[in-house]
Amino acid sequence: MWKELAPIGRHAESGGYRRYAWTGADADCRVWFREQAEARGLGYEVDRNGNQWAWLGDPLGDDAVVTGSHLDSVPDGGAFDGPLGVVSSFAALDELRRRGVEFTRPFAITNFGDEEGARFGLACVGSRLAAGQLTVEKAHQLRDGDGITLPQAMEAAGYDPAAIGPDPERLARIGAFVELHVEQGRSLDLTGDPVGIASAIWPHGRWRFDFRGEANHAGTTRLVDRRDPMLTYAETVLAARREAELTGALATFGKIAVEPNGVNAIPSLVRGWLDSRAADQDTLDAVVTGIERAAREHAERAGIDLDVVRESFTPVVEFQHALRDELGRILTGRGSGDAGRAVPVLGTGAGHDAGILSASVPTAMLFVRNPTGISHSPAEYAAEDDCTAGVIALADVLEGLACS
Repeated sequence: MWKELAPIGRHAESGGYRRYAWTGADADCRVWFREQAEARGLGYEVDRNGNQWAWLGDPLGDDAVVTGSHLDSVPDGGAFDGPLGVVSSFAALDELRRRGVEFTRPFAITNFGDEEGARFGLACVGSRLAAGQLTVEKAHQLRDGDGITLPQAMEAAGYDPAAIGPDPERLARIGAFVELHVEQGRSLDLTGDPVGIASAIWPHGRWRFDFRGEANHAGTTRLVDRRDPMLTYAETVLAARREAELTGALATFGKIAVEPNGVNAIPSLVRGWLDSRAADQDTLDAVVTGIERAAREHAERAGIDLDVVRESFTPVVEFQHALRDELGRILTGRGSGDAGRAVPVLGTGAGHDAGILSASVPTAMLFVRNPTGISHSPAEYAAEDDCTAGVIALADVLEGLACS
């Protein structure tokens, strides 16, 4: 499965993946998912928001156990973020069939659409729509860098954008959702464990900073006469690093757009996107407030106009303790922990579909060790033995939840 999926959407020069929502690479991933479902005799369907489902048992039954993740990527992303969870879900089902266990609850594997938000700038679109956390009106307003709207992209890919919206009936039939994911950090590498259990997802959000100055000639305009928004943006980037260090949070300006974007032109507009995350809400509020305050101070001194817009936000997600503790008991009891050692429980600063669904469905997550901690990069990696350990752990969990 891994070898079949690996070439899809891989960029020849960077070695990273460009699997953006509703593109050709995304369509190829969806074909792969459907083929995996049909090869196992699973019932296949696509919901109103474009999320894919592969069912064992009655899809209209109650108290279903669901696992899966996503197949899309960030720009030049790694191979493991998302796909590891989907591949491992099919592999875990294969393992359970090898064991000869009988499912007593409906079971499904899912691929949630547009989790990374690489094309339209909003993460977890598929799960947000299903959970009612993204309105149809706002979804219709989403545009990519070429001005193509989400409905236009869906329609071009052969899906009906008029059908999107909340899916409470489907979510009400799910008794537990477990997502396996490569760890995006080094906690497991530091403890020496191949697999861990998620405790919580840090609160996080994205803010757009628009710095407006005055376009002018780079070769003739005196420095003292310039209203250059790039300087204010640069000061804000440095301020973000300082505020993050002071508060123990994370703050990153990773995307920028410049107008008119000419080598010999002073910009009229610099638009930068801030990603910030912290262990708790108060800390996140403090770091973002500090960054905005510094940006406005620099802008005022330089005669730059500044607008700040919060484009997305996800509050802290505490995964359901009862389900999380049940995973711990299952994995420790089955020896997935080393010689009965308790499986470590750790928090994460990365957002996931499981976090979005947690407001509607009991959710839990498993992490697979990442020896370098690198993610959202072609260098993202997990060893084959650790991936196998993740499959066995997921199979153990699914057997404990769906086959007892």
